[in-house]
Amino acid sequence: MPKTVVVIGGGITGLSACFHLTRATSNPKVILLEASGRLGGWVQSTRTEDGAIFEHGPRGVRPAGTVGKNTLQMVSELGLENKLLPVQKDSIAAKNRFLYVGGKLCRLPSSFSGICKTQEPFTKPLISHLLREPLVSQSKEPDESVYSFALRRFGKEIADNAIDSLCRGIFAGDCRQLSLRSCFPILYTAERGYGSVLLGMLLTADQPHQFRSPLISRALTEGWTQWSLQGGMQTLPEALEDDLRKNSVEIHRDTTVSKIEPQSNGSWKINLENGSIRADHVISAVSSRALSCLLPPSLEALASELRQISSASVAVVNLEYQGNVLPITGFGHLVPSMESRGVLGVVYDSCLFPEQDRAGAPSTRVTVMLGGAWFHEAFGSPEQANHKELLAVAKETIRTHLGVSAEPLRSILNIQQVGHCHRLNTIYNIISDHALGLSLTGASYEGVSVNDCIFNARNIVEKLFS
Repeated sequence: MPKTVVVIGGGITGLSACFHLTRATSNPKVILLEASGRLGGWVQSTRTEDGAIFEHGPRGVRPAGTVGKNTLQMVSELGLENKLLPVQKDSIAAKNRFLYVGGKLCRLPSSFSGICKTQEPFTKPLISHLLREPLVSQSKEPDESVYSFALRRFGKEIADNAIDSLCRGIFAGDCRQLSLRSCFPILYTAERGYGSVLLGMLLTADQPHQFRSPLISRALTEGWTQWSLQGGMQTLPEALEDDLRKNSVEIHRDTTVSKIEPQSNGSWKINLENGSIRADHVISAVSSRALSCLLPPSLEALASELRQISSASVAVVNLEYQGNVLPITGFGHLVPSMESRGVLGVVYDSCLFPEQDRAGAPSTRVTVMLGGAWFHEAFGSPEQANHKELLAVAKETIRTHLGVSAEPLRSILNIQQVGHCHRLNTIYNIISDHALGLSLTGASYEGVSVNDCIFNARNIVEKLFS
């Protein structure tokens, strides 16, 4: 087992990997290297003097499933229970979700009675698509696009409106290009195992999970659909950093790795701007493209595969308006690609977490997401994007979609990279064939959500010390 483990990348994935390394029974020396001056990566919150919170990245976490419960377990171990801001299933923010289709907002059904009625933008009740699904023949192809799968099993209306929008909201990606097997393995497995997505999901819904804590029980009992934290999502990486320091993890900010080189004895030489360090094992928690730039010529085959993993640039525009300006309340709305290439969706932040609004006079916070797989088409190069243009598009989106013509009190804009799903067998085979002490984790590989990143970091560590 490795005595010294170096984690490259201090985002939420790298922090989570270090968290679990400190719990390993063999007590390895853990070194965290972060190129920037802050930890947390895309989990970042702007906190204003008047109490308003603006998220640069994810603004909430779902507690559902094994990955969601794993994150709650970590939150509990970090002692953050009293800082949680849950959204319960009977709240307006949980029940009201919209699509922007045909120039208007269409509320999605949120109950059984809702799926039994015809609601725009659909021309027949959603239950008719669900009842038809078990009768559809199973695909014999080893993989297919998410769009092809949805079209085959649920029909064109569902594929064009719901699935297209969903993929834009989760991956900022084009469902016609995304791999079903990589992006939605649970759907792929359900069809292969049970011949039907509906039957597969129903029969596996109550599978036991390994995580138990009073916090998880509370989330289940109260029906949480999402949660955030006082002070914003950045509270989570801050708590992780505190925990790592208490557990003697060496944390190096503003430390750029220039190259990592495998040694003949199986260890690694990690070259920094000023000197080098040695590691028995390296966990890469940076993007696949960033890692590809660190590998030596002897590992060009691996670097080439890593460069093929795609990602999308998303402009996240936070806007704050004076007063309660929204004509509707809910979680937010997504925009299918046939409606707008550049606008992915809008989150109604003040409806989700009113506790994060400014103190005093009423205000409304919203977030507009732009670009994704269509960034170059709509706005040009992300590196040279005109921020004034992006802000103007965001404000016009709020005006046309929600009827809010007032100028915002504040605006905060940043551009994030969102990983896309990719088939990873070749990459893992190269690592195995070369007997490299290298583990890959993060949003470039197996899931892009906060939950996925935290859970996969845990799995990497458990495999390393199993």
